[in-house]
Amino acid sequence: MASLSGEVGGIRMDNPVILAAGILGTTGASLRRAALAGAGGVVTKSVGVVPRDGHRGPTVVQVEGGLLNAMGLPNPSYRGFQEEINIGRKGGAPVVASIFGSGPREFVEVVEGLEADGFELNLSCPHAERYGAEIGCEACNVEEITRAVKECTEVPVWVKLTPNVADVVGLGLAAQRGGADGVVAINTLRAMAIDVESGRPILGNRFGGLSGPAIKPVAIRCVYDLASALDIPVIGVGGISSWMDAAEMIMAGASGVQLGTALGGVEGYGIFRSITEGLSNYLDRKGMALEDLVGSARRFS
Repeated sequence: MASLSGEVGGIRMDNPVILAAGILGTTGASLRRAALAGAGGVVTKSVGVVPRDGHRGPTVVQVEGGLLNAMGLPNPSYRGFQEEINIGRKGGAPVVASIFGSGPREFVEVVEGLEADGFELNLSCPHAERYGAEIGCEACNVEEITRAVKECTEVPVWVKLTPNVADVVGLGLAAQRGGADGVVAINTLRAMAIDVESGRPILGNRFGGLSGPAIKPVAIRCVYDLASALDIPVIGVGGISSWMDAAEMIMAGASGVQLGTALGGVEGYGIFRSITEGLSNYLDRKGMALEDLVGSARRFS
């Protein structure tokens, strides 16, 4: 079978299919399980400087085409989280710590307090006041925070970008100027659902972030645009639930892909092997290497 091993954003992986940051990255046990199930790498739930309870419920609702969530970055803080990372590493795959903060100082504090194989800067959560997209929508903030983190760590740094802006490429270029080893696109789309009987917004926070198949075309477009403009790798995320989705994202220019919502489907953790086997068989059938597939759709521009 065709080899899927290689480097994704400066991190060596057995395959480019990665567990995305989210609730399945909350514990070391769930990170380890994803790795043992075939993930090439795993990303933790986002952690910050202080503990957060997150938003009041409901925090997740199923909608047509995916899930709508407004968790609000609940986390125990980075203090004590190292144990979860260490347990996750026992699965044999690299562990990337997703982190958030209100500015450069908080990001640096978290980085200096954790040991991981890489860091993913959450500058894109659409439903947390003073964090995520509220600061990550400005290119100057993205560049400043990325540079501050790069100056205090030697491991690769990825920057997760928000799609809720007019110019996602501008944010990607800012991350590149700050020294990022890769960008991750996209986080969830800001969205809302209303119960027609009560007339009330369903989520406790009123609005949240949409994930799942409905956002895949948006993610594909963002990855395509970013990969066309940047000199650093792009990791694609958003709506991937099959090997064909993964292949499409890679054709758009992604060096790696991340899965989140799809793990709630029938296959569960088995989706990692399903996608890697499907990709490998596809490459064999086409007589291609993985690197030949990356960005191949851009030949037609």
